[in-house]
This record gives sequence, C-alpha cells and structure tokens, in this order.
Amino acid sequence: MSGNPNKEIVEAMWKALSAMDWEAMKSCMHPDIHYRDVPSDDPGAHGPENCVKRLQIAFKHLKKQEQETHHIAADGAIVFLDHTETWTFTSGETAAHTFASMHEIKDGLIYRWSDYWDMQKFVGQFPEWFLEEMMKSTAADFTD
Repeated sequence: MSGNPNKEIVEAMWKALSAMDWEAMKSCMHPDIHYRDVPSDDPGAHGPENCVKRLQIAFKHLKKQEQETHHIAADGAIVFLDHTETWTFTSGETAAHTFASMHEIKDGLIYRWSDYWDMQKFVGQFPEWFLEEMMKSTAADFTD
C-alpha cells in the first residue's frame, strides 16, 4: 500500500473489483457515491448497492477482470488512477483497455468515481453476444 489513506481506499476498491468481491468493494464506497462512465449515455449509479448492480450487468459475463496500475496520484481528496483493465469473458475472449479514473474521497470513502475511456476502442473488442446482452440493460436496472 501507499501510506496515503486516500490512495489506499482507491487501491482497495480496485483490488476488490478485480476479485469481484462486491461486499469489500461496497465497504470502500461512501453511502452517497456517484459512479459513472463518462463516455456512456447513462446517468451513472448512486449509492454502493446501485454501483455494484451497474457493474454486475457486465461482470456477470466475465470469467475474470485483471488490473494493471500504471500511475496513481493523490492531491488532497482527489485520487487519479491510470490503469489497464483486461476482461476475460465467460466464452474465453479477452478485451484490454486503458482507463483514467478520478476518485473524490469524502469521510475516508470514495464519494465520486468517474471513468474516462475510449468507448469505441474498448467496446470494439467485445464479442457480439456480450454486446447483445448489454443492450438488454437500461439505467432502470441500477437506480432506485
């Protein structure tokens, strides 16, 4: 770990995500967290339960998700993470892409989480069946 509590909570959340340990992940999130994929049209998710529901829409179709951290930096309550995610689908295909993730920490937990990425480049690697599955979901699936 880094010795910086703001970096440590971000590192813990991403470790939990890679392990698909949803309870550990939620424990890193502020009750009022807002998570969004910036290039996506959906409004994102509010609250730990809805954040996990949103992630599980895709992750239930993954065999594993691996993280490679390139850089992590903190400035006060803001933690920036430059990382590559590699997704292995249940059918064996893989997709890898680099993300820039910004996290705002409040009360020692992640309060805002915004992922910035090239949607066309990442989604272009997805198997057709997975895209069809994703089209079945709407924001109503992860909002109260």
